[in-house]
Amino acid sequence: MSEQFLIPTYARQPIAFVRGQGVWLYDEQGKAYLDAVSGVAVCNLGHCHPAVVQALREQSERLMHTSNLYRIPVQERLAERLCQLSGMDKVFFGNSGAEANEAAIKLARLHGRRRGVEKPVVLVMEGSFHGRTMATLSATANQKVQEGFGPLLEGFRRLPYDDLDAVHQAADDNVVAVLVEPVQGEGGVNAASPGYLQKLRELCDQRGWLLMLDEIQTGNGRTGTYFACQAEQVRPDVLTTAKGLGNGFPIGACLVSGAASDLFGPGNHGSTFGGNPLGCAVALAVIDTLQDGVLEQVADKGEALRTQLREALSDLSLVQEVRGRGMMVGIQLDRPCGELVDRAREAGLLINVTAGSVIRLLPPLIISDAERDQLVHTLSTVIHRHADEQEAS
Repeated sequence: MSEQFLIPTYARQPIAFVRGQGVWLYDEQGKAYLDAVSGVAVCNLGHCHPAVVQALREQSERLMHTSNLYRIPVQERLAERLCQLSGMDKVFFGNSGAEANEAAIKLARLHGRRRGVEKPVVLVMEGSFHGRTMATLSATANQKVQEGFGPLLEGFRRLPYDDLDAVHQAADDNVVAVLVEPVQGEGGVNAASPGYLQKLRELCDQRGWLLMLDEIQTGNGRTGTYFACQAEQVRPDVLTTAKGLGNGFPIGACLVSGAASDLFGPGNHGSTFGGNPLGCAVALAVIDTLQDGVLEQVADKGEALRTQLREALSDLSLVQEVRGRGMMVGIQLDRPCGELVDRAREAGLLINVTAGSVIRLLPPLIISDAERDQLVHTLSTVIHRHADEQEAS
């Protein structure tokens, strides 16, 4: 088969996977690969988890789609469950993280207009990634992905990440919201300092702004609590999530509370496939499974992984830091390291490099101790060989 009929929007690696099970993917020749990317934080329960497969099969045999012209009971159950988990009030369902963030941006503008702000401004952060639609692309701080798509949408002001003083200095009468990731994934696995989200919450309350948290990647157990903001007991006005919500089935959600709860009304927003019976049934199965002994282990598993990596790489000067939260891990090198993706894959390990010089690991939350040991050993061997070659040259 050939890619000639596909628009070349992806720099694909020269491999195709035909089967998955747990943390493992298998190529067309049957070779096994330990998946330390999880479809970019999507398959939190690993590949083909029995609970997910069963929910998908059973719901597909009953009903897959009716549209939001009618009530969808399983959608209502999922909304109730997410609100109970998060402490939020209401949910809008879409198909992706970008769509969830698009809804958040529209909410911010509605909030501003209702306060009499003609040109609402949302504060966004350097190093952020919020999606590739025109609004989310405009909110994103990545010139490479924005190139050629100007003029971008107005209404965004970019600030240094994890810098409260910068937020205070940016405050004026046009600002209506702050949009921020608790941990920046694409930006290099950068976690906000303790207290940063709490201080943003206080400032938003003082100024009448919406606090909007992008938990597309950090949500659904990835950082050790169901949503990352819960570790600091911060409730935002808007919380977006997707990726791990469906464990591979496309579904996104924009949750609202407080001042954001009553902004959308009939006709303000919509999504043809958003929250259809199939996606919602799968998401409910994912939530049930995460809460059945998986979520409570994530923090310890993540700390063990980072500790093992620090020990295994401690003799390498090119490794500057091993950081992260829960099962989001970033290994900061002192130089670009994109070639390590190919080398790791050749060794049977799937990794990702982001921000040029950060190895990003997002393994399934169900990874066993033995599989974690194998991940560390394989990756350490690859990085050591790379370091030896760099030194020799």
